[in-house]
Amino acid sequence: MNNENKLVPKFRFKEFEGNGEWEEKALGEVFTSFSGGTPSTTQKIYYGGNIPFIRSAEINKTSTELFLTELGLKNSSAKMVSKGDLLVALYGANSGDVAISKIDGAINQAILCLKSEFSNTFIYHFLSGKKDWIVSKYIQGGQGNLSGEIVKSISVLFPTTQEQQKIAACLSSLDEVIAGESQKLELLKEHKKGLLQNLFPQDGETVPKLRFKEFVGNWKNVQLGSLIEIKGRIGYRGYTTNDIVEKGQGAITFSPSNIDDNNQLNFNKATYISWDKYFESPEIMLQDGYTVLVKTGSSFGKAVFIKNLPGKTTINPQLVVLKPININPKFLFLLVCNSAIQRQIKETVVGGAIPTLSQESISRFEILIPPDKNKKEQEKIADTLSSIDDLINSQSQKIETLKLHKKGLLQGLFPPVKEDSNG
Repeated sequence: MNNENKLVPKFRFKEFEGNGEWEEKALGEVFTSFSGGTPSTTQKIYYGGNIPFIRSAEINKTSTELFLTELGLKNSSAKMVSKGDLLVALYGANSGDVAISKIDGAINQAILCLKSEFSNTFIYHFLSGKKDWIVSKYIQGGQGNLSGEIVKSISVLFPTTQEQQKIAACLSSLDEVIAGESQKLELLKEHKKGLLQNLFPQDGETVPKLRFKEFVGNWKNVQLGSLIEIKGRIGYRGYTTNDIVEKGQGAITFSPSNIDDNNQLNFNKATYISWDKYFESPEIMLQDGYTVLVKTGSSFGKAVFIKNLPGKTTINPQLVVLKPININPKFLFLLVCNSAIQRQIKETVVGGAIPTLSQESISRFEILIPPDKNKKEQEKIADTLSSIDDLINSQSQKIETLKLHKKGLLQGLFPPVKEDSNG
């Protein structure tokens, strides 16, 4: 039977293949709903209480930073939700996000709570799979806002209760796998963080807490500038929007946005400048083994180790290139990420509207390095932490693959609603 334009999914469990079309209903027909409100900050009634206060950014979390008192809840427009309720973020950076509440708590006006006798898990997965469509169709205004009325007007497709349960169980089991793999990733990151702290001397010490047995002697104090060359984009060689070109017509101009939260390269979004501008500044052409440091802007101090670039790459004015001269390249990157230099960065940055580090101040940073002339200890530390990075990257890719698999299932296990059947 041709299922085109019929309310049936692309993929269907065998026992439900003959069940016919799903039933279409608006959320408002099957759910009761309400949003909350924010207590007055002047009364400071939401600190130190015992009722979690859930804001839109926290709808997927098991804990919150703020807590209402009983009196605060009574005297405010905040309303209580229960563990298991369906929550939708109405506005803010995560507008359109949907979650099943993991805790009992009070919500603010940026969250809509939906309650019904239907399977909240099924509806959660349905709305998650349709988020991009919901955002593109319904988001209102410059702030990207939804409203309770808009959410209640959204069409949802319902199969039988048994099919709902089967779909929800399938997708929830995959969510559990993703959550388990994400927990492994966090453990790897914590392991790396501990090694990064203990393989380098702590404040006031000259030997690390953890040391490979073949190495002895105190680490020595030197200035960072004695081991590296620092290069940034010279002012008169800056570029304007007229120098921006399409991909394939010039070189990548590296920016802080190309460094992800794990200090890894990220070229999902890249800007390109003309070849003339690229070749104008050979001293900042990036090569494998360099470290790039953000020197100005809100993410100052962020760093990344350069390897496997997707093409010829230079830097924008917010960055500097740290070129290793008398230091192991990866060890240099690890030093820059370590707490000793990060603390000096925060102490040295010049404030104002745009916080900035000068190249001269970077060169004067005090660091400790192992005493061995052949850099064997530097190499051993770098190799050890690089192996952890490889595990972290592999685990991250595994999680992304699982998420893509879930995305495909979401598209296949639910029929397209009428409005998105052509897009």
